[in-house]
Amino acid sequence: MYADQLFNNKVVLVTGGRSGIGFAIAALFLHYGASIVICSRKEEALKQAAEKLNKLGTCYAIPCDIRKPEEIETLADFIKEKTGRLDILINNAGGQFPAPANVMAAKGWAAVINNNLNGTFYMSQKMANSFFIPQKEGTIVNITANVRNGFPGMAHTGAARAGVENLTKTLGQEWANYNIRVNAVAPGTIATTGLDQYPPIIQDHFKQQEQEHLMQRFGTAEDVANAVLFLSSPLASYISGVTLAVDGLEQFAANRMGLYKSMMKLL
Repeated sequence: MYADQLFNNKVVLVTGGRSGIGFAIAALFLHYGASIVICSRKEEALKQAAEKLNKLGTCYAIPCDIRKPEEIETLADFIKEKTGRLDILINNAGGQFPAPANVMAAKGWAAVINNNLNGTFYMSQKMANSFFIPQKEGTIVNITANVRNGFPGMAHTGAARAGVENLTKTLGQEWANYNIRVNAVAPGTIATTGLDQYPPIIQDHFKQQEQEHLMQRFGTAEDVANAVLFLSSPLASYISGVTLAVDGLEQFAANRMGLYKSMMKLL
């Protein structure tokens, strides 16, 4: 669909790039000529991912906890040393766990907000100040989630991702005069190994949800990567501040209470 060297001479940072959606995004950018930097908290898994990605093109890897500004500072220095520039930031790193709001621990709430919302801001601010604003050019794509109608069973990540959507609009406006575009992609249920972490009763919920899906399937990591590639490309040069849903109509037709009801059976 695109020219093979569409992102030739471009440097792309993908947080959480060691697996799942992040890995698929990194691989797709490499296919179209970009150089990639991936980061993640898990050093050994990150190293293994980089070995695979380096077979497709140039990939650098460095451990980084996006919740810690000092580690993001080290990451920015690493990128300057290795590539001298950064053109695209994909804020993909994040994490959450299912829990009804009435039993969610304060520590768990704070951890998810800090990771998914604060980490996205820390990373965006640092890369903008270190690269995009001085260059007067840059692109940011934030990976959020299907939170349009709330997120029963995961109030913490629903609140954090909604915050990122608003942050996307705000940064898009504040940084437009630096020629920085900021957009978001909101995946629905994506069939990656991340779904395997849930207990059997939650797995049963997902199986039923997929059977009832209007498109008869969950999304793939490649579905999300394709949307990210478009929003990062020159074809989207007049698009900023938007959130693109990649959810196969889940925001309109999915059973939003199913996950919550399944979890309540475990209490």
